[in-house]
Amino acid sequence: MSLALSMDYQFDTTIEKAWAALTDSNKLAKWITENDFEPVVGHRFQFRHQPSEYWDGIVDGEVLVVEPPDRLSYSWATGNERHTVTWTLEELGDGRVNLHLDQTGFTNTHGLEGAKYGWSEWFGKFEQALN
Repeated sequence: MSLALSMDYQFDTTIEKAWAALTDSNKLAKWITENDFEPVVGHRFQFRHQPSEYWDGIVDGEVLVVEPPDRLSYSWATGNERHTVTWTLEELGDGRVNLHLDQTGFTNTHGLEGAKYGWSEWFGKFEQALN
């Protein structure tokens, strides 16, 4: 069984600034974590979180789709979980942008709920990366 997560976030910004916050390694570090991300199809990267006694803190990924400034997709792998994260950006007018997140490949509801919590926490810091 594969479960999926779908979330939307709106920000007062330009689509170009939102795209940069999703694709620039330094900006990603401001709201997610240290990384070696590059928006190049086929690029393998890591998000490096603080390890714990239960997890080494590493998320391995590979860039799958880069269509600036509208769509970005990458694999997301940690432990036995293998997911696909896809971002779709849309200008809403009046200086607002919608970021739509789809994350597929969850094998259990615990992982799905953990991802909902994690993305909500990270998006609390997203605006720090818009400057």
